[in-house]
Amino acid sequence: MELGEPIMKILRKNYEPLVMVEQTYKRYDLAFKTDEAGRPVLLFIGKKDANGNIKGDRFARRLKYNQNGDVIKDHWEHKGKAT
Repeated sequence: MELGEPIMKILRKNYEPLVMVEQTYKRYDLAFKTDEAGRPVLLFIGKKDANGNIKGDRFARRLKYNQNGDVIKDHWEHKGKAT
């Protein structure tokens, strides 16, 4: 599964630091964890089951910085199924 531009638009925003944010986009349930700067770094996308767990796919964000602390690489990696 590829992350489309509308979902990437949601993931480019900054949120409250170190929390789990849950949202719905069209037919998908999204849950993502933020880092200390409020950037989403772990994403679960799919359908939420009766227990509140998302069945679908899991993605992790890779951020690489230079010596000045500027982001030089930012991409999402598919890590497999989320159960």
